[in-house]
Amino acid sequence: MKIAFLTPEYPHPKTGSSGGIGTSIKNLAVGLLAEGCSARVLVYGQKEEAIFDDNGITVQQIKNVKFKGLSWWLTRKKLEGLINQLYANKEIDLAEAPDWTGITSFIQPKKCPIVIRLHGSDTYFCHLDQRPVKWNNKFHEKRALQKADGLLSVSQFTADMTNEVFGLQKKFTIIPNAIDVDVFNDNDNSNDNKTILYFGSLIRKKGLLELPLIFNEVVRKNPDAQLVLIGRDVPDIVSGNSSTWAMMQQLFTVEALQNVSYLGSVPYQDINAHIKAANLCVFPTFAEALPVSWIEAMALQKPIVASNIGWAKEVIQEGVEGFLVHPKNHKQYAERIVELLDNPQRQLDFGMAARKKVVAEFSTETVARQSILFYGKWIK
Repeated sequence: MKIAFLTPEYPHPKTGSSGGIGTSIKNLAVGLLAEGCSARVLVYGQKEEAIFDDNGITVQQIKNVKFKGLSWWLTRKKLEGLINQLYANKEIDLAEAPDWTGITSFIQPKKCPIVIRLHGSDTYFCHLDQRPVKWNNKFHEKRALQKADGLLSVSQFTADMTNEVFGLQKKFTIIPNAIDVDVFNDNDNSNDNKTILYFGSLIRKKGLLELPLIFNEVVRKNPDAQLVLIGRDVPDIVSGNSSTWAMMQQLFTVEALQNVSYLGSVPYQDINAHIKAANLCVFPTFAEALPVSWIEAMALQKPIVASNIGWAKEVIQEGVEGFLVHPKNHKQYAERIVELLDNPQRQLDFGMAARKKVVAEFSTETVARQSILFYGKWIK
């Protein structure tokens, strides 16, 4: 089985920065290789045309077509031609694309099946953020879903919400994101440094303007608590402020801010060590599809205090692998964090349960096999 992934991002120095979509695609591609499949990643929006090998994954960089007013159409037609060529040459059997901005809206290959996997469209995230969506993004995203041969979603919540925001009644097969459980593995889970870790973009939609108010309450109850922040500082789309981190600093009390360390962006391969060094991880986000960061922390046996919104219950069972609290409920959120900081045995119990769940449900092996069964429905 030969699978192509059409994507705007991929985690490799040659292809530029990448978020959750790129990481998810790479993890799945690694799993497909282990199952005897081939994987080709078609990364559009690149500065140059090139093809290189990434540990068995063929990565093809593609430049967008630049033509005023027609770039969106010409780029899609260029991608369509490439997919047709790869299919005719028997280099691919099927192409998968994310829902983000609806890149396949006007890509209609002659024979190659196109499937879309929901990671969260712009329309979806704007709905969760309660902000307006660009009409053209919503148009392309809806058309892409309507034209796709097959539909996947990383969570049931994302599938249901996508149908709601687009006024559709589509059936989605649910296959979650995956991680390599061998890479994210740690037998030593004993820390007593009172460290709370957040990793991910510093952005409003991930609850980063709630986190200072939560941590203020934590420090009042436990003055030794430390908060470590890792991730790219993102401009705030609501206020226009160029730095979410600058906004956050104004929300911490003087006492709490002294216990905060912001490390900025760190290489993906170094995230492991920071997770291992923490007692627990926090994710007070308002908008996700099914976050890889949660799964990575769980695989490393870290208890989590996360949002109780939508997708969360598909990852964490309340009181088993972590706690789920609404990000706006600052005092209760802080109480759950302090409860874990003060109880090493509960940290251990939650962490072990979290690791067990990830191995069973979110490993690259499990998700790759589920995906192969799905692809088989469309490959002739």
